[in-house]
Amino acid sequence: MVDFVGAGCGAADLITVRGMKLLQDADVIIYAGSLVNPELLQYAKEGCEIHNSAEMPLEEIIDTIKSAELAGKHTVRLQTGDLSLYGALREQADRLGELGIEYRVTPGVSSMFGAAASLKAEYTLPAVSQTVIITRMPGRTEVPVSESIERLSAHGATMVIFLSAGMTAELSEKLMKGGYTPDTPAAIVYKATWPEERILRCTVGTLHETTNICGIKKTALMIVGRVLGSDYELSKLYDRTFETAFRKAEK
Repeated sequence: MVDFVGAGCGAADLITVRGMKLLQDADVIIYAGSLVNPELLQYAKEGCEIHNSAEMPLEEIIDTIKSAELAGKHTVRLQTGDLSLYGALREQADRLGELGIEYRVTPGVSSMFGAAASLKAEYTLPAVSQTVIITRMPGRTEVPVSESIERLSAHGATMVIFLSAGMTAELSEKLMKGGYTPDTPAAIVYKATWPEERILRCTVGTLHETTNICGIKKTALMIVGRVLGSDYELSKLYDRTFETAFRKAEK
């Protein structure tokens, strides 16, 4: 059996309990060494075979899993954050399917939620934004034209931007071209929940200047939107005049 496990956003104790137990049971662990906190490997049992996928092409990863399966071993493929976001899960899972190898997926805490926790922020606030756009700038991996930063910015929603810390000058320009004003609140969270985490608050207009001064070029998220400001409306959830299935409205 192969278990794909989301490692969480950084801190070793933010992996799920299920993910931790799977690591403890694994005979083989293939982990994303470029981004996964190595402290997570402390959960591995004695004699566990450990591979760093940062040094392995896809074919080698699949061959390693195949060899483990033939030997009747339990493999954990440990990847960063949550596997559903920028995790290359599909291409690995499809190969395993072709080989008739069974696999399961255990979710993890995405860095976008680790960053929100570090910012003590909500991505959705009444009368401000009820939508979160998760995206990235085009680089070696292209982005569909219909999903350009400019087009997405027109919504004015909360935006969480991955894999773009080295392109903040262009990013800032595109955000403003699309519709965000220069004074729209923004934040850069470097290595959210790690011991070396850094939080930089700025605006869309000062995004590049802020990252440039601090020398941040990778492993950071950019969060953009008025949810980082101070104005919002109270929710209906605890409003005395709002009736729910569990509480009568007060007159």
